[in-house]
Amino acid sequence: MTRRTAQQRHRDTVPTRPAGQESGGDLLDVLMAFHHPTRRWLAELLEIEGPATVGRLASRTGLAVGSVSHHLKALHRHAFIEPAPDLARDTRESWWRSVRRPLSWSADDFAEGTGGRRIADAAEAENFRHQVRAVGHWLRHSHEVGVDWRRAASATDTVVPATRRQLADLSERLRDTAEGWALECLEDRAASPDEDRLPIRVVLRAFPSGPVRP
Repeated sequence: MTRRTAQQRHRDTVPTRPAGQESGGDLLDVLMAFHHPTRRWLAELLEIEGPATVGRLASRTGLAVGSVSHHLKALHRHAFIEPAPDLARDTRESWWRSVRRPLSWSADDFAEGTGGRRIADAAEAENFRHQVRAVGHWLRHSHEVGVDWRRAASATDTVVPATRRQLADLSERLRDTAEGWALECLEDRAASPDEDRLPIRVVLRAFPSGPVRP
């Protein structure tokens, strides 16, 4: 019996819609696929550490090969990753690489009490937990990167009275700044690949907030 190539094995999970243009039920499928702690972990491993095989990801995470393969199919179906057959030594190897794609949503796009609203709310909650885990890891391990990197990092906290229009304006400015900065970093990496770099996570949140109770 002829063994199927990696391309043939991944054919059933090829994305069928343009990434970033999902809505309604399609968007909910994307949210459920991505906001799963293990899948988010695998996606970030491929994004930060580079392309890898299923076996290499299994060794890196301690997960079973079958489990890794299952999660990668969900990520592939929604265009967070793609096969990298050019890296394979033979047709038996399944290599994967990260794909940068937009993802945004608002729970308000789904009516209160509906399944869609619950999924959107759950995705937002899991996204926040993911960010908290990332910040916690930084606080525990920041000493490992050296004082210059620690001084280059930052955290800003301010509370001011503002209108809804001003809040929306700030949110748009922060989003545009972060996206523009990220693009500049990627272009600079391509132009100067030998520069010293670390993966930098940017978390921006602007929201109405009263006194935070300890």
